[in-house]
Amino acid sequence: QVQLVESGGGLVQPGGSLRLSCAASGSIFSIHAMGWYRQAPGKQRELVATMTSGGITNHADSVTGRFTISRDNARSTVYLQMNSLKPEDTAVYYCNVKAKRYIGSVLRDYWGQGTQVTVSS
Repeated sequence: QVQLVESGGGLVQPGGSLRLSCAASGSIFSIHAMGWYRQAPGKQRELVATMTSGGITNHADSVTGRFTISRDNARSTVYLQMNSLKPEDTAVYYCNVKAKRYIGSVLRDYWGQGTQVTVSS
């Protein structure tokens, strides 16, 4: 099994900052990419930011310049630093890991339980 434990969500005022963390553990042979997605009420889940094991990042246009993804490979942990938060950033944020559980297995997606981020005055 692969477990993803997220932390760092909460309520923040517009213009504020939050830092999300997601630690992966369990039966993992290799992690290829880690990232964050979000889903607002009534909307589809969307990509926020991803980072490959080689350090290549991809940020959604809506968060570029405000959010930064980083990763600690030794701890199998991914972070999302969110600055200049806006009310439209309000959503449940999900950690995503693309990993192989053992040699020769297929690459699969694993998801965290989600953490609520609310931006409101």
